[in-house]
Amino acid sequence: MTRFIFITGGVVSSLGKGLASAALGACLQARGFKVRLRKLDPYLNVDPGTMSPYQHGEVYVTDDGAETDLDLGHYERFTGVASRKSDNITTGRIYSDVIARERRGDYLGATVQVIPHVTNAIKEFVKSDLTDEDFCLCEIGGTVGDIESLPFLEAIRQLANELGRERTMFVHLTLLPYIPTAGELKTKPTQHSVKELLSVGIQPDLLMCRSDREIPEGERKKIALFCNVAPQAVIPALDVDSIYQVPISYHAEGLDEQVCRHFRIESKQPDLSRWTNIVERVRQPEGEVTIAVVGKYISLLDSYKSLAEALTHGGIANNVKVRLNWIDSQIFEREDAVLHLEPCHGILVPGGFGERGASGKIEAVKFARERQVPYFGICFGMQMAVIEACRNLVGLKGANSTEFGPCEHPVVGLMTEWVKGNMLEKRAADGELGGTLRLGAYDCMLKKGSRVADIYGSDMISERHRHRFEVNMDYRPQLEKAGLSFSGLSPDGVLPEIVEIPDHPWFVGVQFHPELKSKPFDPHPLFTSFIKAAVRQSRLV
Repeated sequence: MTRFIFITGGVVSSLGKGLASAALGACLQARGFKVRLRKLDPYLNVDPGTMSPYQHGEVYVTDDGAETDLDLGHYERFTGVASRKSDNITTGRIYSDVIARERRGDYLGATVQVIPHVTNAIKEFVKSDLTDEDFCLCEIGGTVGDIESLPFLEAIRQLANELGRERTMFVHLTLLPYIPTAGELKTKPTQHSVKELLSVGIQPDLLMCRSDREIPEGERKKIALFCNVAPQAVIPALDVDSIYQVPISYHAEGLDEQVCRHFRIESKQPDLSRWTNIVERVRQPEGEVTIAVVGKYISLLDSYKSLAEALTHGGIANNVKVRLNWIDSQIFEREDAVLHLEPCHGILVPGGFGERGASGKIEAVKFARERQVPYFGICFGMQMAVIEACRNLVGLKGANSTEFGPCEHPVVGLMTEWVKGNMLEKRAADGELGGTLRLGAYDCMLKKGSRVADIYGSDMISERHRHRFEVNMDYRPQLEKAGLSFSGLSPDGVLPEIVEIPDHPWFVGVQFHPELKSKPFDPHPLFTSFIKAAVRQSRLV
């Protein structure tokens, strides 16, 4: 008897529905309930995999190889529950499935319509792949009033009727703007947003009101009166200094208690001690380090959401504050670029696609290698580290990636086939882009005695991948002779997964994305070790 909580947003976008959903999941989990979180996205893309990071931010990858919305990263980081393909759906995927069924004749000649065929497909998704979960939290992307979200709102309205209100709950997140000239918070946008929801047949059971200041009791009663909810079901969602304070703050405002009251269930008081400990470490660090992140999408930091959080987790593990210096890789085309790296205690080059900014990333790798500054290369950052080593250690000046066009020494090339489970997957250079990368969790075999084997404390690991190009193993003998060790390989020994420089203070490049598995209460070992090396570096400067 899984209970469903549907979280919608109104007034404006970017209010933090994903964070609110994740925090509510954490509170319910702390009460002893088993939770699952899902995201329903209204855009027509089948998945965010082909979207520019400037458009949609980070693409979050699950163990089973789904390219999903970045909010699934919040869900995992706050609850520790591994997301799956079945936890993110888009309008594009829904329509693809419906059209495929129509082509097969599954609808027996019926006229295919939004209602009931599209809404039925949405309802099937919401209820699928659940076992013994107590709660399934479903976040509806976009803002109430957007035309593209209407089928999702209609589907969850129907679900509430079919399952009964004892198994469903509607939570609506809105904005209470403060007007300085009036000197007061305005409730009218929230009233209009609820009115918009009511127009599609949904009466919210609980309102979460985003605000940058305390909400007076009078305003809360006014919202309750005009929006037809109980006063205690108007929950302030105030700004906090750390996102890991959010579960604590929401519990203090009675969010999880109201959810339990709505479903008429009794539970123990939640144990939020691990969140209290995390917040204390964030607020009272024993030191500070500066990490340079040399990327190409830094004008929208949501492009690196999981990365920024994983670096923070590394700081939590070492009880230090991690200050991030976001550097556009294109500035390395200028002669004074080195000035941006000199104050930093560690350098990280993250994943990316395309030639723009690649030369700058290679210069950042060279700086880290020559100046003995801790370096962490992720995916594209590992490939740039190998190209830099080929050019400057091996002496192959024509070394490059075929992603940028033909080159004399194709040190990085397109993957055409690889093994996934018991299947051989194949790709072509001129094939479709969507969903054709090497995606999801793959095993990696670590070299005994290597730095990474020591960091992980194991000889075999599993990490999540998202890439189309791979380091060319033909250059391995020359690179290892020059001092770059291939310390992680696929179990069949064909694909390079990790490179490191053993005689460097800390120089590691990985083909996978370790940031996707890091959590505040369980920091990823690579980020913990990297920040530890940065702390040592800070003491040398």
